[in-house]
Amino acid sequence: MSTLAEMLPHSASAGAVRLWLKSSAYTRRLLLGSEQADPWENAAGYLAYFVQAHGLLRPDVAVVEVGELIDAWCARDGGLAARLGNRRRPATALRKLLESEAPKAMLAEVVTAVLSHLRGQTPLVLSMPSPRAWLLHANRLAGGTDDEIDADTVEDAAMYVADLIRSVSAFPVAGLLLEEQRDDQALEAAHIERYRSVLNVAGHYRWSLALRLPSGVRLPPEVFDGFAAVIGDGNERPGHSAFGRDDSAAFAMGTYVGPLAQEQFHFVEINPQQQPEAVLEQLAHLRACAA
Repeated sequence: MSTLAEMLPHSASAGAVRLWLKSSAYTRRLLLGSEQADPWENAAGYLAYFVQAHGLLRPDVAVVEVGELIDAWCARDGGLAARLGNRRRPATALRKLLESEAPKAMLAEVVTAVLSHLRGQTPLVLSMPSPRAWLLHANRLAGGTDDEIDADTVEDAAMYVADLIRSVSAFPVAGLLLEEQRDDQALEAAHIERYRSVLNVAGHYRWSLALRLPSGVRLPPEVFDGFAAVIGDGNERPGHSAFGRDDSAAFAMGTYVGPLAQEQFHFVEINPQQQPEAVLEQLAHLRACAA
């Protein structure tokens, strides 16, 4: 399978990836009856859900949401706080969230099944919270506060995320998407610089990395070195990376979305409450814009 970097728009080619969707909440509501529904009980059940969702929207990138798998498993296992005892350090919370072998085994089964279904026709990307986002999430699950997080703790988090990535290193996925929390206005370049463990592991396995920024956050282009793509709601060029223009807000409102500039692709997180007819109409419009 080609790497994600080879399929993104760049100066020499328009690229095969022009429309990237984040649609799990929407498809869970539509296909499973609720955006809180859990498709992760076993690999066969997840594959049945994935096949329906992928066929419904026909995105240019197939996505498996690793963070949702981990959260679903943790909830079935009794939650994170009960496993921590009196240990409430943010890095400990994330380590406990990610260390269990059962969700890693489930992830490997799911990736195997999805790759077999896709047969190389669509690139598969594993989407997960960034080290900082996962750290914030685990700390909140454990009852901590965001002000306990600093750049050094983010570096510890990156090592735990890198270990998780190694658990599926044998599979020919096209790349990884690291997503920052949508409301994280405190994100700094120093935090992303601490993701080096993840960049090193991805580079070792020849996996392309993409990064989705919080809404409204702008960072210096040099911080994105090592990322094949950066996704954001601005219109700037992030260094040498392809740029995913986050059109989620306009998509949800049904407003006009203009044509792409060179080295850009559309990124849309579908609002789970949108009506199917409106979603399909907007998708047809975006595909026409990207043609």
